[in-house]
Amino acid sequence: MEMQAVGDARRWLAERGVVEAGDGWADVEEPEGPLTANEIAHSWVSEVFTDEGLDVAGQLRLAFGLLDLLDDYWVTCEIRFANRGSKGPLPADVLWDGYRRRLEADRDAEAVTYSLRVDWFEDRDTAATAFAAVLGNDIDHIVAEGSDASLRRARRVLACSGPAPWPVKQKTYDTAVRLPALHGSLFKGLLASYHDLYGDLEPTAALALLAQLQLPADTPHLMELRSVLTAGHTNHYRTPHAWALVAARAVDGGSRGAHSDRGRQPAE
Repeated sequence: MEMQAVGDARRWLAERGVVEAGDGWADVEEPEGPLTANEIAHSWVSEVFTDEGLDVAGQLRLAFGLLDLLDDYWVTCEIRFANRGSKGPLPADVLWDGYRRRLEADRDAEAVTYSLRVDWFEDRDTAATAFAAVLGNDIDHIVAEGSDASLRRARRVLACSGPAPWPVKQKTYDTAVRLPALHGSLFKGLLASYHDLYGDLEPTAALALLAQLQLPADTPHLMELRSVLTAGHTNHYRTPHAWALVAARAVDGGSRGAHSDRGRQPAE
């Protein structure tokens, strides 16, 4: 959390009669009861981008402060609406620096990673720019000498990168695999690349990456993912039976193995 940005956001809301009250928020125009952070986000964040006392970069920084304060996904929606609207495109340096800083923060980043996944990475018009800005452009540096913060960002982006097109993320994946500390998150990215409705991967290349990951043998879904990639499947929703068949075989094989063991006698 960036305290200066949070302080600015809190003051901006207070000037409009919106203040924190207990576990919620109070608005002088809504005296009947406390409001949630989501309700405040829906009511007020769009107003940031009409504040004539700030230039566009200042408006965007204030919006990120509101994201820190409210911790609500809707704030990221308003940022994207502004980027695509009459004020847009927003200053790219401020926009992507705002995302990177929050991906590196030692606090929950679910609103930010969800925004990346469903808004920026699923959209083929923005996926390449967004992925490069939040990770692809500096993955080599992160792998070579990354700080704890940049590694935290890399893990979060890899884990939510399933919908990004394979050509957009493959080079980053190929670099990330060199650092074992990123293997768990890279596996999550590969798994989402197969399972997400908009997930994208190339089976042969993904299988080669999977073979390089240092993961516990009992990692959930490792065997299933390896099997469907070996069979050349690209996405769960294109061939939903494939994953179910692999899982059924695993259960059946385990049951038969346990049954056969019960009839064995210890060797003398």
